Amino acid sequence: MKKDLHPSNYREVAFKDMSNDEVFITRSTVNSKETIEIDGVTYPLVKLEITSSSHPYFTGKQKLVDTAGRVDKFFSRYGDRKKKKD
Repeated sequence: MKKDLHPSNYREVAFKDMSNDEVFITRSTVNSKETIEIDGVTYPLVKLEITSSSHPYFTGKQKLVDTAGRVDKFFSRYGDRKKKKD
């Protein structure tokens, strides 16, 4: 077997689904600046918008997506670039 083939920072990481606040722990090498404490153990925290616990394909439930809200959110964040600045 080859030496030094696998990453050295392979550790347990907590992933949090932001749409339903479900947290699951698995091993990963992903970097994170945030941490979370679960059952007295501190884990690096990675926040995700959608996981298998909230995706319509896996849950069997379809969600109505507010596309107008997404557009408004985009313009509030980045502004309308077509408008001329005076």
